[in-house]
Amino acid sequence: MGKITVIGLGPGDFGLMTIECWELMKEAKTLLFRTAIHPTVEKIKEKGVKFDSYDSFYEKAESFEVLYEAIARDLVKRALEGEEIVYAVPGSPMVAEKTVVLLRQFADEAGVELDIRPGMSFAEIMYTKLEIDPIDGVTIIDAEDFEKMPADNPTGIIITQLYNLPIASDLKLALMDVFPDEYEVVYVHKLGMPDERMVKIPLYELDRQPDIDYLTSLYVPAKR
Repeated sequence: MGKITVIGLGPGDFGLMTIECWELMKEAKTLLFRTAIHPTVEKIKEKGVKFDSYDSFYEKAESFEVLYEAIARDLVKRALEGEEIVYAVPGSPMVAEKTVVLLRQFADEAGVELDIRPGMSFAEIMYTKLEIDPIDGVTIIDAEDFEKMPADNPTGIIITQLYNLPIASDLKLALMDVFPDEYEVVYVHKLGMPDERMVKIPLYELDRQPDIDYLTSLYVPAKR
């Protein structure tokens, strides 16, 4: 039986990847990325590291839920067949990464050895940029899961995975059920990168931003 080691590519800049992650990638027998659409990938290619990705799974899946389960099950299947896999995800494996949540479950059920290594997530940069201390309370949630959050949530909210305009529009409507239309939120794009954009906008303008993509997130301050 093989083994799965999970690492994080960091929040965007190659310099924010851990040394351990880099060494594991270079030494990997099988290196798989959840997606090759990540700012570190070009630098990784330049340095001659070979990898495959699950990007083709995105084209076939009817939803993110189906996609993440398919990826996790494929990793476990390959490990059962004897592969020694290093699986790399954006950011940190333990922050807003659903494939890792599922992978922990499926690997445990199958008896596959799973080793999850720490990494830097976008959250550490977000805390610094926003000048907030998470010890005071902050909630991190996927945009598609926002409707599950209680309306009386008392903390500020960091919302990830605003992949596209439809998700941003749905999130805006969900937020408007809880906050006034004019409520000031912080729109974040390409966090920690040279062309980072972090601006305060009224909530109703969320889905009017021109650069919404997989590098977009949102901070909603606690109700005042």
